[in-house]
Amino acid sequence: MRIFKFGGASVKDANGIKNLAKVLETTGYDNTLVVVSAMGKTTNRMELVIKNYFENKHELQSSIHEVVKYHDDILVDLFDNKRHQVFSDVKTLFDELNTFFKSNKSPDYNYVYDQVIGYGELISTTIISHYLNEIGLKNNWVDVREFIKTDNYYRRANVDWEKTQENISSQLNARILNITQGFLGSDANNFTTTLGREGSDYTAAIFAYCLNADSVTIWKDVPGVLNADPRYFENAQLLHQISYREAIELAFYGASVIHPKTLQPLQRKEIPLYVKSFLNPEGSGTCVSKEKGINPTVPCFIVKKNQTLISLSSLDFSYIMEENISEIFSLLHLYKMKVDVIQNSAISFSVCIENLFDNLDKLLQHLKAKFKVVCHNNVSLYTIRHYNDDAINDLEKDKVVLLKQLAQGTVQVVTK
Repeated sequence: MRIFKFGGASVKDANGIKNLAKVLETTGYDNTLVVVSAMGKTTNRMELVIKNYFENKHELQSSIHEVVKYHDDILVDLFDNKRHQVFSDVKTLFDELNTFFKSNKSPDYNYVYDQVIGYGELISTTIISHYLNEIGLKNNWVDVREFIKTDNYYRRANVDWEKTQENISSQLNARILNITQGFLGSDANNFTTTLGREGSDYTAAIFAYCLNADSVTIWKDVPGVLNADPRYFENAQLLHQISYREAIELAFYGASVIHPKTLQPLQRKEIPLYVKSFLNPEGSGTCVSKEKGINPTVPCFIVKKNQTLISLSSLDFSYIMEENISEIFSLLHLYKMKVDVIQNSAISFSVCIENLFDNLDKLLQHLKAKFKVVCHNNVSLYTIRHYNDDAINDLEKDKVVLLKQLAQGTVQVVTK
């Protein structure tokens, strides 16, 4: 049993979907589960739909229409007959979306987000499943929400592993080609939940763990895991082999190729993860497994943009001790801030965070009641694994360094 995951870039248009079919024909597709994300930038478009629902209702239908048109254009390119069942199935999904907006009574943004955002995945997999059947690659369309069960922590739900294992073991026919959605699950009330942005990789790992899969392959538009994002760094190199431990470190610090939660369930059962190019399916790519270290051993660069650096100091020059630090972390948890770097001295405490839930102003107001607060918005956090002096010097060139922290094997630098 193999798990394949295709991201939005791989299925952004009709040619991408045709290429997905070629990948399956090249690699084989028996005993395969294919996890697919929303097409192209659909998730971003759906986030605009949600924003308009709350803030700009007269633009709501216009933003929905943009999503409809994008998918209609792909449908017309893939299917000659407009009476094909796929057109009706996709229309039904958009009708469901509009019905939700008309009937919803909840003011909870996170709840609404999760009920709406997943239509991108539901529509993409519906189109792909029909297309594969049309060209002779018979498959079963699977609603992932019937299998992956979670709590109701909307937008970042936690998996109920026992119920999920039971559902997958008892209900999924693993001997055939299955097509399902990434990113989604459902809670005890069958409301849709999401696993966090980029959660489709995690979906693949959940199925792999529950099915004792032979491998997971993530198909990307890059040849494998690189030592740096080529959008920000020149001369990025392919890493042929990475250990689970090293990959988890890279994911923790923000490497975009592998989702941070993806690797833990694979490591538990020693299921290898391959990252390969959907443009070159026969290429070797990168293998993540129980082997040691990385190959080749080179500095690995990671950058996270649009971060916030908060520096705190006591109002009376007293020490920032355990009690203060405990209170700071309680507030960071309360306002759902993702902490990337911390640094403290006797009378100061700095933290670099991601403002994922737009609660920064509330957090700052709370902190200013007890501390002197300096806040730097839109900073960049750079991390170098296996650094050397040349790597650090090249990184810091022509940048204003706000915070720098070195540990064995890793350096982190916050810059303006």
